[in-house]
Amino acid sequence: MHSAAPVLRFSVAVRRSLVMLCVFGCTQMCAVSDAYSNPIPSTLTQLQTPIQLADLASLREVTGLALAPDGESLAYTVSYTDSVEDKMKTVVWLARRDGSGHMPATSLMTSADHPRFSPDGTHLAVLSERDPQTTGAQIYLLDRRGGEAQAAPVFKGGVIDFVWSPDSKKMAVIALDPPEEASAAKDPPLVIDRYYFKEDVSGYLRHQRAHLYLLNVATGTTQQLTRGDFDERSPAWSPDGDSIAYYSKRVGDPDRGETFGLYLQHLTSTTSQLLTTFTGESGDSEFMSAPVFSPDSKTLAFISGGDPALIWYAVHRLTTIAVTGGTAAILTRELDRNVLNPRWSADGKSIYFLLEDDRNQQIASVSRTGGAVTTLTSGRRTFSAFELGPKDRITALESNPSRPFEVVAIDGHNTKQLSHQNDAWLSHRTLATVDEVSAKSADGTRVSGYLVTPANLVAGKRYPTILRIHGGPTSQYSNAFEFDWQLYAAHGYVVVAGNPRGSSGRGEAYAAAITADWGHRDGEDVLSLVDLAVAKGVADPARLGIGGWSYGAILTENVIVRDTRFKAAIAGAGGGNWLAGYGTDMYVRGYETEVGVPWKNLDTYLKISTPFLHADRITTPTLFMVGDKDFNVPLLNSEQMYEALRSVGTETQLVIYPNEFHGFRRPSHLTDRLARYLDWYGKHLGVTEAANAAH
Repeated sequence: MHSAAPVLRFSVAVRRSLVMLCVFGCTQMCAVSDAYSNPIPSTLTQLQTPIQLADLASLREVTGLALAPDGESLAYTVSYTDSVEDKMKTVVWLARRDGSGHMPATSLMTSADHPRFSPDGTHLAVLSERDPQTTGAQIYLLDRRGGEAQAAPVFKGGVIDFVWSPDSKKMAVIALDPPEEASAAKDPPLVIDRYYFKEDVSGYLRHQRAHLYLLNVATGTTQQLTRGDFDERSPAWSPDGDSIAYYSKRVGDPDRGETFGLYLQHLTSTTSQLLTTFTGESGDSEFMSAPVFSPDSKTLAFISGGDPALIWYAVHRLTTIAVTGGTAAILTRELDRNVLNPRWSADGKSIYFLLEDDRNQQIASVSRTGGAVTTLTSGRRTFSAFELGPKDRITALESNPSRPFEVVAIDGHNTKQLSHQNDAWLSHRTLATVDEVSAKSADGTRVSGYLVTPANLVAGKRYPTILRIHGGPTSQYSNAFEFDWQLYAAHGYVVVAGNPRGSSGRGEAYAAAITADWGHRDGEDVLSLVDLAVAKGVADPARLGIGGWSYGAILTENVIVRDTRFKAAIAGAGGGNWLAGYGTDMYVRGYETEVGVPWKNLDTYLKISTPFLHADRITTPTLFMVGDKDFNVPLLNSEQMYEALRSVGTETQLVIYPNEFHGFRRPSHLTDRLARYLDWYGKHLGVTEAANAAH
C-alpha cells in the first residue's frame, strides 16, 4: 500500500579524467558508452507518432541531485534500462548550472547513486554495489582533479546513507551491522522474535540494525558511535563541525510505533543527546527528510508528523528546535499541507521546502520564526527535489504532464531546463492532452483529477475509457509525466485519473476521511470522475475499464463490487480480505492503529473486506498481477481474490512475476506488465490491434 570551492572548469584534462572515472577505476583511456548518447534534434523533422510500448526502454528517470559548494557544478542520477542484462542501472552525471558540460561520471557497467560533493569541492562521493565480494552498497570517492575512483573502507553490512564533515576530512555514515555468520547447518531455521518482522525488499527481519559510524577519509579508519537494538537514519553534520544530528526510535519497543527521536551526537562526547521526539513515518515514506542545521549551527529544521492516531493520513509539518533542546516550534501548523525537503537560506532567516498541494508540488519558503508561507514557483508542475546555491539560487528536479523529470535552474521567475535526458525520443512523439478536471462526489465533496484524451481526438466521438487509481492511499496524481497514461491514449483510450479522499494534497481531513472505511467515500469519488467524463461526451459508458496498483488495486476491487458497469478491471498487488492481511504483510502497526486487532474489531475487518466476502457480486473480468516476493501487499491477497472469482465463474487471470517486490525492477517485467494491460483492456473494451495501430 503505502506503499552539498573552486569552480569546476571542464578543461580537456578534466574531461579526460572524467572519462577515466566513468568505469570506476579503469587504468587506461576508455570511451563513454554509446548508451549515453542523447542527441537533441535541431529541427523536428522526424515523423511524429504517439507513445509506443518500446519507448519504455528509452525513458530515463532523473532522480538524485547534488550541488557543488560553488553552486555552479552539479551532479544528478539517471536510471537507464539495460536490455541486455535485463536490469535498471543508475548513472551519476555531472553538469554545470549554465546547462553545459553534461557527461557521465560513472558507468553503465555498474550502478551508482547518492552523489555528494565534498565541501572543499575536490571530491564526489557515491554509493555503489560494484564489488560482488562486498555486501550492500559501499562508498566510492571520485577525485575531481583526476585519477581513479577509490573505494572507502568496507562496511560489512553495507552503507545506507552518508554525509561529509565541513572540513571534508570525515564522513558520518549510516551502515548496517555485519550480517550474521552463516550456520554450519545446510538449511538453518529462520528464528523470528520481532513484532515488526517483515518488510518489502528487506524480507524477514532479525536484529541486523543500522547504526552511526565516523569514517576518517584520509586514514580509512572507522569508529562506531551508536549501538543497540534500534536503527539510526538521516545523518546531518553541523556547519561548525562539532556535532551530528540523526533520527532514531528508542522509546519502548522501536518496532511498535512511529515515535522518532531527533538526536545530537557531540563529537567530544561518547553519548547522544535527545533533543525532541516526534511522530514520523518509517517504511517507504518520502516525508522523512533529513534534519538540516541552520548556517550558524544553532537550530535544526526537520519534518514532523501529526496525530499518531492518523498514521499516514496526518499532515507532515516543518518544525525547528534549538540544538540546546527545549520546545520544538511548528512553523507550518496552519498550512494543512504536507511539506518535505527543508533547506535553510544562506542568511539563516528563512527555510525553503517542497510544498505538496492539490495536483502540484511547488517550492516555498517561510520565515524561521513562522508566519505566512511564500510559494516561489507556480503553474502545472511537480518538483521532486531541490538544492540551494550561493545567494539562494535554486537548482531542482521538475516534471510536468508533457515532460519527465529533468534538472532545472530557477532564477527569480525564470526556469531553465538544464538536462535533456528524454528530449531525443520525445521529440518525435505526439502526446495526449492532459486536462485538469473536478467533479462533485455523491455527498458534494469536490474531487480533483485528470482527463487524458488522444492527440487525434475527434469531436463528438466517444472513446473507450480507463479509470486509473493511484496507490498509497496517501499520495496523489500530480502534474508530472505519466508514461502509462500516454500509452493508453496512444492506443485510442480516454484516461480518467483522480485524487479521491485518502489522497494527500488536500489537507488532513480529506486524507483521513477513509480511516478504517476503505472503498466507500473514495469509491464514490472516483466514480464521480467517470460520470463527468461520460457527461462531457468523451467517455463511452458501454466501454469502461478500471485498474490500479497497490491501494489503487484495493480500491479497484471495492468499486467493481458496487458497480457492474466496468467491462474490464486490473488489480495489481491488491487484496480484499484484511483478516488475511494482518500478520502477513508489513503493516501491522497500521492495522492496529487504524483498524484495531481482529479479535476485538472483527466487524471493522469484515467491513473493509467487502471485495472478498462479496466476490459473488463481481461480474467484471479481472486481471490480477503481483510479484512473488512482495511483502508490502503479499501474493496471498491476489491469490485469494483470483480464486474467489474462479469459484463464482467470473472471468479472471492471475499473473505472478518471479523475484519481484512491490515495485518491479526487471525491465522485461515492466514491459510485459504494460503489454498485458493493453491486451486485457483491448480484449474487453473492443479495442483491436488494428485500432491500436490506427492511433
